[in-house]
Amino acid sequence: MILSMTGFGRAEGVFEGKKITIDIKSLNSKSFDLNIKIPLRYKEKEFEIRKILNDRIIRGKVDCYVNLENLEESNDVKINKSLIDSYINELKTIASDGPDFEYLKMAVRLPDAITSRPDELTEGEWEALAKIVNAAVDRFEEFRKTEGSILHEELNRNVQNIEKYLGEVIPFEEERIVSVRERYQKTLKEFENVDETRFYQEMAYFTEKLDISEEKVRLAQHLKYYKEVMDNEDFNGKKLGFISQEIGREINTLGSKANHSQIQKLVVMMKDDLEKIKEQTLNVL
Repeated sequence: MILSMTGFGRAEGVFEGKKITIDIKSLNSKSFDLNIKIPLRYKEKEFEIRKILNDRIIRGKVDCYVNLENLEESNDVKINKSLIDSYINELKTIASDGPDFEYLKMAVRLPDAITSRPDELTEGEWEALAKIVNAAVDRFEEFRKTEGSILHEELNRNVQNIEKYLGEVIPFEEERIVSVRERYQKTLKEFENVDETRFYQEMAYFTEKLDISEEKVRLAQHLKYYKEVMDNEDFNGKKLGFISQEIGREINTLGSKANHSQIQKLVVMMKDDLEKIKEQTLNVL
């Protein structure tokens, strides 16, 4: 099954007046390369978020943005009235002739008179955040599958093109050997006292050197194997890359042995489709 390495996913949710939005996008990469931007409030959970993304995304240059928006007005300041009253009463015992407002101004400056309410990340909020992260990855994976199906069609078309060109080589194989033999026989007639036995030995050696039967068989096998891996194996991008290299070696050998203009043209067309395969394979997970 083909999955694209590029993808995009977004999910959002609300927890206790806080709107959490998560965007995930990726491009192709040889490994998992994550860039994450996260609010300070969730910084303590960055490792857990990274692990979720690493386990599910596998490979790619990934950007993850976690955005937090408060939907409700909140008052995080706590005024400790009883403590302030105690401060004021104690101050009055020291200096009883001052106005109450002056005592209040002194009291609010004393320790713990005004404090911030603790707003720690609760387990419930973390569970909500993790759920939204996984929902974003779900949408991201759906995008990868859609892109992967398009990639599959393109790769399959390119492989079929190479198979077609390989089949078109066959009619020219015997033709090029006959052409070489006639050319050498014509040359032979221009000389006297030529050892015909040695000539035919050389001709046999040259014909064997031009033989492309093994290259054709290996190329056909590599193309078949490429399609099998593409259809039946998951996370197959690297493996498909290795197979495409082997396909390239056989096509290059065909070109070096061709010795025929039409076969050379077919080899050039094979190389064109192979370059498309290599380029597209780089984007396969």
